[in-house]
Amino acid sequence: MKKLYEKSEITFAILWILIYTVGIGTLKSNFGFDSLWQMLGLIAISVALFLFVNGNGLMEKYGLTGWAKNSKAMLWFIPLWIISCLNLFGGFRPDYPMPGLIYAAVSMALVGFVEELIFRGFLFKAMLKDGNVKTAVIVSSVTFGLGHIMNLLTGQDLIETLSQVVFAVAVGFVFTYVFYKSGSLWPGILAHSLIDVTSVFASNEGSQLLNVIVHIGFIVIAAAYCLYLAKRVETPAINREGKGSSPDPQK
Repeated sequence: MKKLYEKSEITFAILWILIYTVGIGTLKSNFGFDSLWQMLGLIAISVALFLFVNGNGLMEKYGLTGWAKNSKAMLWFIPLWIISCLNLFGGFRPDYPMPGLIYAAVSMALVGFVEELIFRGFLFKAMLKDGNVKTAVIVSSVTFGLGHIMNLLTGQDLIETLSQVVFAVAVGFVFTYVFYKSGSLWPGILAHSLIDVTSVFASNEGSQLLNVIVHIGFIVIAAAYCLYLAKRVETPAINREGKGSSPDPQK
């Protein structure tokens, strides 16, 4: 893995995306997201990723050494916490009985760590090295969204899956900008995990109108926050590296 990483960070990122989507998708389709095997698979991937990053001195590069130092400029990430609660607007009703509920909740929490490190860490930072910030943001966000198409293999409805893809792309833009402008992956990891964990406890019986209103509200919040970050927040030095001077997207 280390030799592949040193040779091509983008190829390394793509490999991990494939390992994650195919591996976890297979476990989900065969055992369900509330299974012990699904949780153990995510634990294994999380540990492998952490050991690689930590063992190769990459914790700072991927924003895992601490919370963002510019939290005030980032508005203390309040928009992230609002987005994290959207799943509960329709009510509270866990989908799984015990102990599956615990397995699903732990799995969802780990998904936040794994996906943020792979898509915002490995893929985004690999593309950022070329100095084209806009391309790096778009590719990382869209790739993250398209990865949810794998849910079709688990028998999920096409319309529901496409809705998740669109939602995930929008979320991807927010998380990518947050990482780019803060230099820390932890706010994105925490918010991502909260979104996924609350989905386990959220009711799926809310009205269609309420669901549309919530999604529109999310898009408005996401767009406004991304514009604010692009225009008003200075990019930390750790994310200004690359070929050339790595200009901000708005410049």
